[in-house]
This record gives sequence, structure tokens and C-alpha cells, in this order.
Amino acid sequence: PVPTISWRKVNGHNPSKARLRKSQAVLEIPNVQLEDSGMYECKAENSRGRNVFRGQLQVYTYPHWVEKLNDTQLDSGDQLRWECKATGKPRPTYRWLKNGVPLWPQSRIEMINGVLMIQSVNVSDAGMYQCLAENKYGTIYASAELKILASAPTFPLNEMKKTIIVTKGQEVVIECKPQASPKPTITWKKGDKVLRENKR
Repeated sequence: PVPTISWRKVNGHNPSKARLRKSQAVLEIPNVQLEDSGMYECKAENSRGRNVFRGQLQVYTYPHWVEKLNDTQLDSGDQLRWECKATGKPRPTYRWLKNGVPLWPQSRIEMINGVLMIQSVNVSDAGMYQCLAENKYGTIYASAELKILASAPTFPLNEMKKTIIVTKGQEVVIECKPQASPKPTITWKKGDKVLRENKR
């Protein structure tokens, strides 16, 4: 006799969007998603007995960005830490390019699981960087520019006054605020002699 057919997802519930066709002989899952993966069982039975077939549904996905890069501006000597994250099945692997050329680990450059770190950046590190996330179904790209600030100390906005007049016994504050990258070291002199801290 014609068998009765039923479907179930082993260790889970059938997807709510699933539908049966052709006297329940065909299970259809529209717009399949990662969570639809799993073992499915088809059971056919009639008065003569029953038989069961099981099949594994594996769902794979194209890489998709979770976290991208942002353009970054650093002082010379700073540390760069960029992270790009992507989802996908199989899990994506990452590669880095600088100005379109593959970037490799070096003494200052480290790349681990989508994280790029460059110690003590300098002007030579400036440029356009790309992170590639890829699995066997595709590759996606994220780009960002790294700018390095490097300039000798100048006083365009905070020039010190040539003359400061104060009354004897009062406190005086003299500020030294140069613009520079990386951050400069500052020393003070009175005439030719280097000033050293004391109780005053």
C-alpha cells in the first residue's frame, strides 16, 4: 500500500517555514539559514512495515563583515591596532594588503586572526591598507588609510611671551606648548644653564 511519509529534524524542531509537497515526499525549506543545518529524517510506513532515511543538511555562507576598519591618524612612534571581523561558514581566514601588495609579519608587524598590530609606527607605514576575509565561497574586502603625523616642534599657536613682568614674591607660570609629532621632550634653561627642579 501507499506509505505514509513524515519528516523530522533530529535533535531539533523542523524549520517553521518548511513545507511538504508531493504527498509529503518532498521537504522544502525556503531561504535556508545557518540554523537550518542538521540531520533530517524521512520515515515511510505502511501496513507491511516502515523504513527510515536520514540525511545531513549543511549550510555554507559567504563571508560577511561584523567589524570593519576605520581611517586612522597616528603620531610617529605610536602603536597601530586594527581589527576586522567577519562571519561565514566555513569560518573565514584573513589576509592583509598595503597599497595593494601582500603584507607579511616583520619585526614590528604582527597579524593574528584579523588583527593587525604595528609597533612604533613611522612615516614609511603610512598608506592604504586592506583586510581580506575569505572562505571557499568568496572574498570580501575592507579598506582604511593610515596617516602618520611627523613634524618638528613649532610654536605657531602658543608662542611664549618675550617679556613677563611679575612682582617680587609672587608666583609665575610660564607655559611651553609646542606642536610636534611625536610628542617632544622639553627642557628649560635660564641663560645657558639647565634649570633643575627644587623646592620652588
